Amino acid sequence: MDTHLADHYHSGSQRARIITEAWGETNLYCPNCAQAQITRLDNNTRASDYRCANCNFLYQLKGQKIPFGKHINDGAYSAMIAALRNNSTPNFYFMHYDLSTWQVKNLLLIPSFAFPESAIIKRKPLSTTARRAGWVGCNIALGQIPLEARIAVVIDHQVVPASTVREKYQRLKPLAALPIQQRGWTLDVLNAIHTLGQPVFTNDDACRLVPKLQALYPDNHHIKDKIRQQLQVLRDSGLLIHRARGCWQILPPSPTS
Repeated sequence: MDTHLADHYHSGSQRARIITEAWGETNLYCPNCAQAQITRLDNNTRASDYRCANCNFLYQLKGQKIPFGKHINDGAYSAMIAALRNNSTPNFYFMHYDLSTWQVKNLLLIPSFAFPESAIIKRKPLSTTARRAGWVGCNIALGQIPLEARIAVVIDHQVVPASTVREKYQRLKPLAALPIQQRGWTLDVLNAIHTLGQPVFTNDDACRLVPKLQALYPDNHHIKDKIRQQLQVLRDSGLLIHRARGCWQILPPSPTS
């Protein structure tokens, strides 16, 4: 990254934003189409940093100097929830960079349509002495996002071919066509299926997920029926294979190289 762009800034957060966003303008690309670069938006553009000039998809870049953990800090909780419910969430690039060398170590892409509400965790309001007293932020819980939707672009300094990234993105695109309320269920069920720890599973295995999903949807008293319904949705979306009566298989992932 070009650190000289931030020579006139002293705040660490300002320097990081200027340096990483400039890098993104040169190096980030659109996984939805063949556009090799995405266009940087004005600094006052709300909730997005870049736009694809070809397909108009929006992107937000979040960089951090520490490795990815269970959560990634995001902005206002109410704004993120509203974006999910209005189907206006941008695609996210999450960057982990090496502060000593200003090199990208890991880069993760999560499609705009792959965030269930269960992945948005409300933080405590800021204290009364804070400049924005009462403001409520949120964290993004990576573990609540299905594995298929956590698309690696850079892994430990190694760049994943753009063709592979685009293939994985396109594989998930059928989810974008689902009604927003149903999509959250579909993502949560897909994510829960991975906790079974087995690529091939039965309806009885899926029923073991009832407590996990009941915790996410405490007001729903028909969890088993919803699971069966979502298994069919995932099959129709090309993310599950129906092998035999009552037997399913998670579609094997694409190769990473």
